[in-house]
Amino acid sequence: MAERGVLGLFTSAEAAASAGAALREAGVEFEVLTGSPYPEGAFGEHTPPHRLYVFPLVGALCGFSVAILLTAGTQLAYPLVTGGKPVLSIPPMAIITYEGTMLGAILFTVLGVLFESRLPRPLLGLYDKRITLEGWIGILVRGEEGLLGPVERILREHGAVEIKRG
Repeated sequence: MAERGVLGLFTSAEAAASAGAALREAGVEFEVLTGSPYPEGAFGEHTPPHRLYVFPLVGALCGFSVAILLTAGTQLAYPLVTGGKPVLSIPPMAIITYEGTMLGAILFTVLGVLFESRLPRPLLGLYDKRITLEGWIGILVRGEEGLLGPVERILREHGAVEIKRG
């Protein structure tokens, strides 16, 4: 069987929260679609763990490595011995290394935010424009066809204004 979906549309947060609690009690995984900034877990949805902290760390390590290779490689490729001083000069290398580390951390953080937010998302799937235009709240359940009948009944019992199947 192909995986399908049900989208229940709610006009109030209380009705959506009660439907979310009922779905969670029934053991159904669901996703909340809203244009308003509600706190995570306000509707009883499962909040997946994020790995955003890994991206700046990896970016900083990459930026640090590239900066060290760039500065040391340049000074070793074109050695200018001046007055018996060492070829590798640490103070200028430290500045470039710091800037490279920060640049790598920032770039990887931006990429991490896009990745963790699942952006870009070219195929939205089941959606309704009233969620963002009128402030409605959507509860989306994906699953097998046999699961969607009871889910639709739960959504209707808890005040869904409209239900879409896809």
